[in-house]
Amino acid sequence: MKGIILAGGYGSRLYPLTKYTSKQLLPVYDKPMIYYPLSIFLQAGIKDILIITNPEFISIYQDLLKDGSHLGINISYKIQLEPKGIAEAFILGEDFIGEDSVSLILGDNIFYGKNIEDLLKNCINNIENSKCTIIGYEVTDPERFGVVEFDINNNVKGVEEKPKNPKSNFAVTGLYFYTNDVVKFAKSLSPSSRGELEITDLNNIFIKEKKMLIEFMDASRFKWLDSGTFSALLESSEFIKQQQENLKIQVGLLDEVAFLKGFISKSELKDNLNGLSIDLQKYLIEKYLKS
Repeated sequence: MKGIILAGGYGSRLYPLTKYTSKQLLPVYDKPMIYYPLSIFLQAGIKDILIITNPEFISIYQDLLKDGSHLGINISYKIQLEPKGIAEAFILGEDFIGEDSVSLILGDNIFYGKNIEDLLKNCINNIENSKCTIIGYEVTDPERFGVVEFDINNNVKGVEEKPKNPKSNFAVTGLYFYTNDVVKFAKSLSPSSRGELEITDLNNIFIKEKKMLIEFMDASRFKWLDSGTFSALLESSEFIKQQQENLKIQVGLLDEVAFLKGFISKSELKDNLNGLSIDLQKYLIEKYLKS
């Protein structure tokens, strides 16, 4: 399986912060925003990753993350000249995807949970059974989201964007798992009234084919944060800070995740220290490199 991080657009809701840098490079507490979705792919065991962004900022991502070899992964990059919808990511990434299945994560979405790797394994297992997966997260205001309708066997019956009368309280998050058919189906889409290739339209094709399942991210055990506004960005930073300070852990520390997954060795982890803050260096030394 391959992974795509969509980090395009211009983040106009965060102007003037995003007039001179990409939204997904803004700090969420002590790390760039893009570290958090990238860490999800590492936790899922996905090592071939494409970052899609706009031409103004692609060189900054390349300077920050290089080719991923220091993390034991492969990162490549693709330019999106203008935002034309989430589903366009699969058309832009067609050559990258090749014959593989693919996961897509939105670059401003943050997911956290103690047992999140189990959820990710379930999604990948679904793909092995030729089923795609969307992640449902229970919310109190489903009218603001794409809302999923499903049966008792977790088969998805439909997804409706910002419905007046929601058929469930489960919002569709920005993390998706697809079979290779996603490229063909994305290319068959017509732009919506706002001129975009909509992810909801793409999901509904798989639903009609009876190839879409839902996995639930229980809000009592997991946290889903969309960091696309000032308030959400602050909330995300405060949440990460709280988790790290209370639990004495790090969230989204790519070097740590790569080491724990066996992608890099202890000596390679040590070599990566120079690219980190003093506090993060101390954390890794104390936890993994002291002996």
